[in-house]
Amino acid sequence: MVLKISGCKLPRIASGMFRLFIASIQLISIIGFLQGLPNPSSPVSKVWQCLFSTTRPTAARKKLRRADFADTYAFNHARQRKEANVSRQALLKEQRAKEIGDPIRGVTTPFIESLDTAIPQAVRPTMSQLSTKTTAETPDQPPPSPAHTDSEGHLNHFLSTSELQKSLDFSRRLTQPVVSQDRATADPQAEAENAKRHESWHEAAHEAVSRILSLGNANSEHRTRTNVQRIIDTFGRHNTDRYLKPKAPSSAQLDSSLPHQEPTPRAGPDTGSSEVQIGILTAKIRVLADRYEGPNRMDKVNKRNLRLLLHRRQKLLKYMERRERGSERWHNVVRTLGLTEATWKGQIAVN
Repeated sequence: MVLKISGCKLPRIASGMFRLFIASIQLISIIGFLQGLPNPSSPVSKVWQCLFSTTRPTAARKKLRRADFADTYAFNHARQRKEANVSRQALLKEQRAKEIGDPIRGVTTPFIESLDTAIPQAVRPTMSQLSTKTTAETPDQPPPSPAHTDSEGHLNHFLSTSELQKSLDFSRRLTQPVVSQDRATADPQAEAENAKRHESWHEAAHEAVSRILSLGNANSEHRTRTNVQRIIDTFGRHNTDRYLKPKAPSSAQLDSSLPHQEPTPRAGPDTGSSEVQIGILTAKIRVLADRYEGPNRMDKVNKRNLRLLLHRRQKLLKYMERRERGSERWHNVVRTLGLTEATWKGQIAVN
C-alpha cells in the first residue's frame, strides 16, 4: 500500500509512522485539556461557568443581580432610593432651566411689555418726581423708567406731543368764531352757541387727530421704528452718562508715564454703543418671535432671520460682559431688558 501526500508517494512503513505521529499529537492535546479541568473538590469558577453555559452573558448578569437582591426589603429600599434620585434630578433640571431663563425672550419686564404697543405704561408719579425743587437740586438722578410715564413720549409719523399740542392750539385760534365789534347789534346768545359749538368741534378734532397719531393704532413697522427711538433715548450714553457711573479705569489709563488722551466729544445721540444695539435687537427679536410662534410656524425665512438676530445679540452681550462686567451700564441693560444667562451663554437653538 502506498500513501500519497502532496504529490509524493510514501511506502507502507512511512505511512504507519505518520499515523502514529498524528495519534500522539491528539493524545497530548487530550491530556492538556484534562489537566485544565477544575478540581472537583474546589468550587467552579465563573470562567468555567461562562465557558460551558448556554445562557447569554447579559442574562447571566441579570440572574446574579436578582440573587443579590433576594431580600425583598433591600430590593424595595434600593428601588425607592433610585426613584427619589430620579425625581430630584428632574426637579433640579427644571429649576436650573427656570433660573437660566428663555434664550429668546428672557424675563418679562415692564419695559419689554411696553414694546408691544410702543406706549409707556401709565403709573402714578412719586412726590420726588413731582417736586421741581428736588429735580433742580439733584440733576444727576436717573429719570423715571421709560416704561412708566403719564403720556406718550412719541407719536406716529415722527411727531412729538409738543408739536401736536402746538398745532392743535394754532388750529383752534384759526377756527375761533369772530366776535362782533358792534355790541349794540350783537346777539350774546348766538355768540355763546357758536363758542360752544366751536369747543365741541375742537374736541372732536383733537380726539380724531390723537387716534390717528396714537401708536396703539399703528402697524408693526411704525411701532418698531418708535421703539428704536425709545431705546436710543433710554440706553444712549448721551443720556446715561449723567447718572450711570463709568467702569473702573484700567492699569494703562492709570499709568502717568503714558500720554493722556482726551475722549472724543460725542456728536448727536448715541446710536452705536453695545447697549443700544442690544436693545434694538431685543425689540426686533420680540417681533419675529411673536410671528414665528403664531400661525407662521413653517415660515423658514423668519426662522432664519430670528436665528441671525439671536446670535448677533449673543455676540454683543459677550463683548459687553467682557468689557463692562460689573459696571452700572451692564446691570442697567440686563435689568431693564430682562436678559438672562441663556441669552449669551451656551448654544441657542430655535426649534
